[in-house]
Amino acid sequence: MKNVHLVIADLFLPKDFAAEVCAGLHLPALERILARGRAETQRAVALETALCGLFDMPCGAGVASISAAFDGLGGGCWLRADPVHVRLQREQVVLLPEVEVSADEAQQLCASLNEHFAGQGMAFFAPHPQRWYLKLAALPDIATVLLSQAAGHNIHGNLPTGTETRRWHQVFNEVQMLLFAHPLNAAREARGVVPINSVWFWGNGSDDIAPQCTYDSVSSDEVLVEMLASAAGIPFADWSPIWNNPLSSALSGEREKGEATRGGQLLVWTGLRSALQRGDLAAWRQALQDFEIGYAQPLWQALRSGKIARLQLDILGGDTLRQLHLTRGDAWAVWRRAKRLTEYSAV
Repeated sequence: MKNVHLVIADLFLPKDFAAEVCAGLHLPALERILARGRAETQRAVALETALCGLFDMPCGAGVASISAAFDGLGGGCWLRADPVHVRLQREQVVLLPEVEVSADEAQQLCASLNEHFAGQGMAFFAPHPQRWYLKLAALPDIATVLLSQAAGHNIHGNLPTGTETRRWHQVFNEVQMLLFAHPLNAAREARGVVPINSVWFWGNGSDDIAPQCTYDSVSSDEVLVEMLASAAGIPFADWSPIWNNPLSSALSGEREKGEATRGGQLLVWTGLRSALQRGDLAAWRQALQDFEIGYAQPLWQALRSGKIARLQLDILGGDTLRQLHLTRGDAWAVWRRAKRLTEYSAV
């Protein structure tokens, strides 16, 4: 029998509004999973760091190279240079990611950046409107901060550090000045659209870092997971509304052959986080109710019936990473009584 490893971001809400948002939700299977699991609590990590850890990669290093290969850019020394908006708020310059940008706008802005930095061993690419890259002649000696960690915070203190700090702060400032004065951004502001007035450099690292993974299959709604699975040569499937159990057919074959189990299935779901980032609490509720029917209930039944041997649930959010481990025996531990989801709060 095989294992299922499920990673969820932002399942637990802050206590001050969790009761109101969760009122009326019917989550019997999920609440039993939370109650019956043997829990461990660890210090929180960024989603990208957690995902890279699942593929035996250090803290996001080398993500830019893996991402560039996934987007068809080939080998080389890469930095992610994603389009962002920075805004002066009181005495801080706050970074706002995921700005709306079309493919044509991305190409125009990258062309202007390439013209400005011509002859400096730097080339900007935008194979995807929201995934931009900077190709370099050599890897820079800098440490960068993940875009998700810098988002919503003051950019000062999060800019690149290292022996080339001065050079990269200069590059960052030049990019900002060019984009601030770009006619395309003037047109965007005239339409009431947030301007793309900066980029965020992150994900640098050696291009020979290869993701390693023992899972038989991976499914997620997060593109970074697809990138890592592709680099590791693991079968990947887009997130489905209903749990697709690719293990069932393999189980019978293994029983017949007497083969040992391997890594099982990895599921990574960020639907709740996406809803929270949009500020859409109604969408958060609906996504969780759909997850209860499409995933929590069939996984719970598969564990109780022995169709899967072990379920691990990692819950990211707040200041902690909570890990739950369940076997079939845990599923039948009826003395561990279920609690309402609101009794679990993000710290």
